[in-house]
Amino acid sequence: MTAGAKTIIYPVKDIEKAKALFTELLGVEPYVDEPYYVGFKDAGQDIGLDPNGHSKGLTGPVPFWHVDDIKATLSALLGAGAEILQEPQDVGNGRVVASVKDAEGNQYGLIEDPTT
Repeated sequence: MTAGAKTIIYPVKDIEKAKALFTELLGVEPYVDEPYYVGFKDAGQDIGLDPNGHSKGLTGPVPFWHVDDIKATLSALLGAGAEILQEPQDVGNGRVVASVKDAEGNQYGLIEDPTT
């Protein structure tokens, strides 16, 4: 059902300071460097910095689980008591993301990449 939690998104208030910190921590330059998102790849993990994360309700780092079928996974999570935080949204190149929270308030993201 999942390929694992391969992406972690950090909500940040100052993207330039966060970018400098993660560049030093990871020892790599970002592979995406835009005003709305900075992304790093390190050891098979994607690390994303989202300057709009707080306005989306993110209160800390959020793991994003890579799934084959985001609609089916979202439906199963809702059936298990999750609440939608972000409806599925195409964020470019066919990548669809959504997020939920559980009864404890923990947040989880879902990513479905296009099939090739």
